[in-house]
Amino acid sequence: MSAKESNEPLETIELNNHRKITILGTAHVSQASADKVKELIATQAFDAVAVELCPSRYKAIIEPDQLAKMDLFQVIRQGQAYMVAASLALGAFQQRMAESMGIEPGAEMRTAIRDAQAASLPVILIDREIGVTLKRIYHNFPWWQRFGLFGGLLASIISRETPSTEEIERLKEGDVLESTFSQLAENQQDLYQPLIAERDQYMSARLLQEIAQGQHQHTLAIVGAGHMQGIGNLLRSPDPRSPNEVINELDVVPQRSRWIQYAPWVIVALILTGFFLGFQRGPEIGLAMVIDWVLINGGLSAMGALIALAHPLTIVTAFLAAPLTSLNPMVGAGMVAAAAEIYLRKPKVSDFMRLRHDTVRLSGWWQNRVTRTLLVFLLASFGSAIGTYVAGFRIFDRLSGN
Repeated sequence: MSAKESNEPLETIELNNHRKITILGTAHVSQASADKVKELIATQAFDAVAVELCPSRYKAIIEPDQLAKMDLFQVIRQGQAYMVAASLALGAFQQRMAESMGIEPGAEMRTAIRDAQAASLPVILIDREIGVTLKRIYHNFPWWQRFGLFGGLLASIISRETPSTEEIERLKEGDVLESTFSQLAENQQDLYQPLIAERDQYMSARLLQEIAQGQHQHTLAIVGAGHMQGIGNLLRSPDPRSPNEVINELDVVPQRSRWIQYAPWVIVALILTGFFLGFQRGPEIGLAMVIDWVLINGGLSAMGALIALAHPLTIVTAFLAAPLTSLNPMVGAGMVAAAAEIYLRKPKVSDFMRLRHDTVRLSGWWQNRVTRTLLVFLLASFGSAIGTYVAGFRIFDRLSGN
């Protein structure tokens, strides 16, 4: 087998234990890649098939209706709403690209799973969980760049514009995550490390781990073309550490620094101190501060819910909840507003089933009850966060002016 037989890059690496790994570099929106996968598995030259999928992405392929089983309130309560929204947006980007080329997104991975199972070959999942990768990307960026990065991500992915030739060519390199984020952070090492380099390390370690644990003599590894060189280099010159050590290190989700954890409580303490000083100077000043706090914080949170086209009672809930929840960092206005929206407009099974289709269109994010609830959470939370700072400055402005 050589790369000359196909336009799809192909390389076979022989390890020290005389076992072999053939790496096929694919494009995730290429019918030619899917055809090449089918051709290779049909040769019966392999006793295992490894795919660039994590458990959650694999499950999404073999159980396309799994989203219908998602407990939306639990997702929000457990702080996973941002990751779910980002994952849906990434899927929408890939779907939009695939539709522009007239094929099914991820066709080569579906072909690999289906044909490997038909040939009774084990399917090995070698990629890191997408949630861990997104969190490590988020952690790698300075805090002042994070809103711009993910805001730009969501804006570009749900855009109704036809994908440009450059976007399509970049995606043909084979990594949907890289294709998406590279437009928002060109040439940034902060992005490259968790998105590409770490996943190269992770996937090569997973391949070595599986070969060490199993009896696979010749494994076919199907990865995005953008990862092929990095994985190949790491297989030829493995990390001196054991595969388990590499995987465990790369699976760690970075913790927030202590000052970020304490910052909300410090802000609450400053706001309450402002109220105390205001009432000390006179009931009128203190009452004016409370009114400022309620109107600004509640108003901006309600505006966020309004932009998300929330139910009218949800908008009222956001207005009433924000001034109170902003004084308790354990509960957010977005969570309360989202809970009200779920109660008032409970998503139907059909909403979950249509998620992949609806998220491709900008209007679909507002029409689908699931994504609209996520928008309510995100925008009401964002409005309340802005309101906290604006109202806080207003409170101390009253103190300094009186």
